[in-house]
Amino acid sequence: MSRIAAVMAALAKDGRKALIPYVTAGFPQADITPELMHALVAGGADIIELGVPFSDPSADGPVIQKAGEKALAMGVGLAQVLAMVKTFRQQDKTTPVVLMGYANPVEAYDHKRGADAFVNEAAAVGVDGMLIVDYPPEECEDFAAKLRERQMDLIFLLAPTSTDERMAQVARVASGYVYYVSLKGVTGAGTLNVDEVEKMLPRIRAHVSVPVGVGFGIRDAATAKAIGRSADAVVIGSKIIQLLEAAPRQQASAVAREFMQDIRTALDA
Repeated sequence: MSRIAAVMAALAKDGRKALIPYVTAGFPQADITPELMHALVAGGADIIELGVPFSDPSADGPVIQKAGEKALAMGVGLAQVLAMVKTFRQQDKTTPVVLMGYANPVEAYDHKRGADAFVNEAAAVGVDGMLIVDYPPEECEDFAAKLRERQMDLIFLLAPTSTDERMAQVARVASGYVYYVSLKGVTGAGTLNVDEVEKMLPRIRAHVSVPVGVGFGIRDAATAKAIGRSADAVVIGSKIIQLLEAAPRQQASAVAREFMQDIRTALDA
């Protein structure tokens, strides 16, 4: 059993929902990420999604795009992200870490270092899962198998437009959890309709056996609590990036921790 599956099972047994914050690796400063990850865990995060900066992100809205561009400008790429996870693991051996990004950096990493270099090194530093936005399920069964061999999960996005056929395809290869994108469009866009999410989740669960997390559009404790009534996990990204961008360097970790505490309290209420 992967760390992600173990955490999700333990939370479900206790009747609690997973809190999954997203931060862009290397933002707002190139060296701050492991510190921020620890602060998020201290605030109540159960799993951390760590964004891998990429020059052409198709699913990211303006807030996360800007964070990625800043990180890239400071020289943060996939190799640096793996090093950040390794540093985080020196103090935290248990909190699952999911890398979220795009196919190009992964394939470029293997092209430069050899076949399966990314999977092997990700496992070695303590990565628990991958969410690669532009990897369709029908084309990455081998990749998913390689991850599972190393106790890592391959996580997929589902959207309001996902068909039953697409959900069934995802169900065949997904593990850990699936991430339901609650809005049409990019991260940080639009207004979340909780009723629509609640109607969609039974459709998803008819196909997938893993937990269902919901993200895009969750910006505060009240919305997180409302989504947590039906979802197994709540994912928050753009709001955290905005808070970090506005915070002075010396206050960033405290800001992240306090925001997580507010969301955690609401989810557990």
